[in-house]
Amino acid sequence: MHEELSTEFHDPLIRRLHWLIRACVKMLAILMVLVIFLGVIDVCYILYQQLKEPPLFTLSVGDIFEVFGAFMVVLIAIEIFINIRLYLGSNTLPIRLVVATALMAIARKVIVLDLNMTSANEVLAIGVVTIALGITYWLVDKPAPVARPLDVKP
Repeated sequence: MHEELSTEFHDPLIRRLHWLIRACVKMLAILMVLVIFLGVIDVCYILYQQLKEPPLFTLSVGDIFEVFGAFMVVLIAIEIFINIRLYLGSNTLPIRLVVATALMAIARKVIVLDLNMTSANEVLAIGVVTIALGITYWLVDKPAPVARPLDVKP
């Protein structure tokens, strides 16, 4: 568990507040599971709505993008749940997973982006955010350099 939220803190008030914060994080995990469940129902409903429209059992490109967007929202919710679970169960913040979740969210935005309704500045901003998150993920995921002993010649 996080050292920052220790249940063995010397001040009883702070100890109780730490317990309350951990209880709130657990409540967020429960609510996220509810969001995931409702998201899956929404994906099924959207797919059903698209398939029942004439011509039956066919999807247009726009329909497929709408379904993809709904899928991505559920996958992002699952990633957020995993972030919450890791936050509760470990002593460190899973930076790589947080950045990967942000990358998935920006990927969802790119997938469902309607270029007819988006300004050039918004597209540029999305591109900059995508590049920044990609570089951040690469830097966080990059293995640490191995320390080599110095070659000292007498």
